[in-house]
Amino acid sequence: MKKNPVSIPHTVWHADDIRRGEREAADALGLTLYELMLRAGEAAFQVCRTAYPNARHWLVLCGHGNNGGDGYVVARLAKAVGIEVTLLAQESDKPLPEEAALAREAWLNAGGEIHASNTVWPESVDLIVDALLGTGLQQAPRESISQLIDHANSHPAPIVAVDIPSGLLAETGATPGAVINADHTITFIALKPGLLTGKARDVTGQLHFDSLGLDSWLAGQETKIQRFSAEQLPHWLKPRRPTSHKGDHGRLVIIGGDHGTAGAIRMTGEAALRAGAGLVRVLTRSENIAPLLTARPELMVHELTMDFLTESLEWADVVVIGPGLGQQEWGKKALQKVENFRNRCCGMPMH
Repeated sequence: MKKNPVSIPHTVWHADDIRRGEREAADALGLTLYELMLRAGEAAFQVCRTAYPNARHWLVLCGHGNNGGDGYVVARLAKAVGIEVTLLAQESDKPLPEEAALAREAWLNAGGEIHASNTVWPESVDLIVDALLGTGLQQAPRESISQLIDHANSHPAPIVAVDIPSGLLAETGATPGAVINADHTITFIALKPGLLTGKARDVTGQLHFDSLGLDSWLAGQETKIQRFSAEQLPHWLKPRRPTSHKGDHGRLVIIGGDHGTAGAIRMTGEAALRAGAGLVRVLTRSENIAPLLTARPELMVHELTMDFLTESLEWADVVVIGPGLGQQEWGKKALQKVENFRNRCCGMPMH
C-alpha cells in the first residue's frame, strides 16, 4: 500500500450506505471484509508513522466493533516494526464481529497483550490511536467510553482517530457527548457527511482519506452528496460571452431577514452578486427594504408575503432560505411554503 493516502475526494456518502456497500464492493473485487480491515489498519498505521515518526510508545484504544478491529491491525503493525504498544480494549458481553475477532487473534498471535480499559496508562505513551467508536454511533457514548475519551483528550500525547473521532456522529457532525479531539483522522472508502459538518472541524484535526482500493467500484455508484471546494469553481464559473446580460446568469431568490437581522440577508445578497448571480431577488421584512436598496441597489428587494413567495419560487432557478430567518411564525411559514413547493415540484432534498 502507498505510504500516503490519496487526496480528499469530492464525493460524500451516507454512513449507512457505506456500511451496506462494503460487502458488495468487496465481493465485486474478490476481497473479504477482513482483507478490507487489513487495508484500513495499514492505512491508519501509515498515517501514524508519517505524522509522528519519532513516537516510540503507542497507546491503542480498541472498541468492541470493527473500528476496534482496525485498531488491532494498527497495533500489530506497530509492534512488528519495534514500537512499544499498549492496547486497551473495551469490555463487552457480546462477541466481536467476525473480522474484528480475526484481527484480535492476529494481535495475540503476534505476542500482543490486551489490557482492560481501566488500566493505568504508562507514562511513556507518546501517541494515542483512537479506535473506540466508528460510524455506527447514533448517540452519546456511554460512561465507560466517555471516561476513556476524556482521559485521551487530557493526555499530552497527540491522537490519531481511525475512520472517525469517537463520539462524533458520522451523519450529522453532532457531538451529543464526549468526543475525541483528534490531531489527525484517517477515514476509509468514502467521506461521511459528519466529517465535514457540525462540530467536525473542531475535532478531526487533519483529515486523511484512503479508498482501500475500492475506487473502481465507487466510480460506478450513484453519487448522492458532493463536497464543493474552491478548486471546482473554474468548472462551474465559465467565461462569459461579451454580449451576455444578467438575465443569462441565473435567477436567485433569498428569503430571510426577520426583525433585527437584516445584516444576514444583506450579506447573503451581496455574496450572491459578487459570486456572479445574474438576478437576485430578496424577500424580507418591509422595514429592511430601504436599507438593503441603499446598500446594494442591484438587489431586487421585496416584502415577503406568501403570494409573492409562491410567484418567486416559480421564477427562480435557485432558492436560498435561512439567513436571518429566525424562529418566529413569520419564518416558519416561509420555510413550510418552500418545503411544500420543493416536494410538489422537485422531490429533491433541501440543504
